[in-house]
Amino acid sequence: MSATLPAVRRVVVIGGGIIGLSVALELTRRGRRVTVLEKEDRWAAHQTGHNSNVVHAGLYYKPGSFKARMSVAGNASMVDFARAHGVPVEVCGKLVVATSAAELPALRVLAERAEANGVPAKMITAAEALEYEPEVACVRALRVESTGIIDFAGICAAMVRLLEAAGADLRPGTPALGIRPGPTGGVEIATGREVLRADALVNCAGLQSDRVARLAGLSPRARIVPFRGEYYELRPERRHLVRGLIYPVPDPTLPFLGVHLTRMLDGSVHAGPNAVLALRREGYRWADVSARDLAEVARFPGAWRLARRYAFPTGLDEVRRSFSARRFAASLARLVPAVRPEDIVRHGSGVRAQALLPDGSLVDDFLIETAPNQVHVLNAPSPAATGALEIARYVADRMD
Repeated sequence: MSATLPAVRRVVVIGGGIIGLSVALELTRRGRRVTVLEKEDRWAAHQTGHNSNVVHAGLYYKPGSFKARMSVAGNASMVDFARAHGVPVEVCGKLVVATSAAELPALRVLAERAEANGVPAKMITAAEALEYEPEVACVRALRVESTGIIDFAGICAAMVRLLEAAGADLRPGTPALGIRPGPTGGVEIATGREVLRADALVNCAGLQSDRVARLAGLSPRARIVPFRGEYYELRPERRHLVRGLIYPVPDPTLPFLGVHLTRMLDGSVHAGPNAVLALRREGYRWADVSARDLAEVARFPGAWRLARRYAFPTGLDEVRRSFSARRFAASLARLVPAVRPEDIVRHGSGVRAQALLPDGSLVDDFLIETAPNQVHVLNAPSPAATGALEIARYVADRMD
């Protein structure tokens, strides 16, 4: 351990998804005594356990941004971690396809960003794209070699084993109910059963991160607004239509990548996600409704400004697609024309914790804020799982 670090420091990490567990593991390796609080009775219960399990390459993000740097570095470190600890992973590459000439300028921008970010990618012709995906329809495509598929829940399970072996104090089923400064420094965290005393706190609470920050006395400038992404999958007899990963050219004004097709480690092919406002922060169905969560959204000026900007036609189209397998299949058929409505069945959904500013703009990068003895990860949606080990190093450096 470096001589510049104190011999022992106790840190409480709130949140047991891949970010919280990665931070806990990094702090443990740096000689900290770590306690992890997770309000659910299992690890990776929300965003980590409901995502697409894609190891992103880093081509979409503004050069120099946290997302660009941490996803490119994280692509390598996460794959290395998986291989070192026996977690299934496959670096299979993907295609981003332009289905019309109108999408070519945006595809070229992606190619330029890939080059600027150090992502191995190349423009290919439609004929070359067919060599990778015989059923795809495009005029040009971007072949991205470093994209992979992985078991992120398995990654978390491996981290838990390492933390247990290192003597970390892991507490699932233990929410943080109160946070205040300690009488002699540090922080105190009330859990309902006891009050934990620590030198520092790290908030990795995902969908609840802004609430935890307010609980700690901060006034974060961003508010979490939950967006649900719904998935279908191809029926087993139609899985042959997709060999790997096929993505559309994304709308640069939105933080979502658009409905895409992903072959998973077990051979199944997932399709999605769309993006609709969730009626509860942890709401995975339309029937999951929270009056408190909806009231918070309604009281936040940024939500109304966002709605005015995107409700029509973008938001309405997403809602229609949520209720219609025919519309969902039509979106997939732009990429693979052979996909029909009868080829897809519902698979599940995830909820993205998207930070929103009062002016209605979506926070387009990771957002990490600090306070005395505290670090708060306030915006870490995709590709945060890919970059989790790099985010952990950054957080640990801030604490140093």
